[in-house]
Amino acid sequence: MEAVLANLRAAIENGEFAVGAKLPAETALARRYTVSRSVIREALRALQAIGMTVSRTGKGTFVQADRAVENPTFGSYSARDLLEVRLHVEIPVSGYAADRRTEDDLDALGDLLDRMASEADDTDWAALDTLFHITVAQASGNPVFRRVIEEIRDALARQSTFVNQIHGRREQSDTEHRRIVDAIAGRDPDRARKAMRAHLEKVDTSLNAIVLRVPPQPARASEGADTGPDQRPSAGPKTFPL
Repeated sequence: MEAVLANLRAAIENGEFAVGAKLPAETALARRYTVSRSVIREALRALQAIGMTVSRTGKGTFVQADRAVENPTFGSYSARDLLEVRLHVEIPVSGYAADRRTEDDLDALGDLLDRMASEADDTDWAALDTLFHITVAQASGNPVFRRVIEEIRDALARQSTFVNQIHGRREQSDTEHRRIVDAIAGRDPDRARKAMRAHLEKVDTSLNAIVLRVPPQPARASEGADTGPDQRPSAGPKTFPL
């Protein structure tokens, strides 16, 4: 899907599909790029998320801008909305989960890690990704946290599918999730919070790589690990100024 999105985006930016023009139907685009219609649908959703197209029910997809917005939208929420909430909710939640998790919570998280590692379908993987974060919230023992994550569930799944355009991002995310679970299993709140922060920063970096075309930095071996009491984690993603 990454290549299809890049090609369609370039076609809009260079004027092949002008602002106001209707894009070809999914079947025509699938033939043009020799991919399945599901790949085309994901690419069209990504174009809409970055503000370059708009879908009109019964009429098709139309070009509305020849440049991407810096704050893409996923369902009802913008990337900035999601980032603010996730930084202020999911980081402390992971610490509470490390303090309060039960063996049933660990079993559920371990099962999700295994299912995500073996899942071939991108859409199904994104659904499992969202369920993983809900399950971490469940492990915190506070039902309000779970309700907050459930409220943004659809947006998280859309964002997950969007960032997974980057080759290897799914595998990186699986590794980041495993670090979070390892810290929760070890009842180490500090390490759990740092692992969650590292994960959210990688999500933000991936958004940058797609929307702003900022190349992602190579992963460091120490990312998500406990950096010790004398080293504080970074202030957090800065893509979307508050």
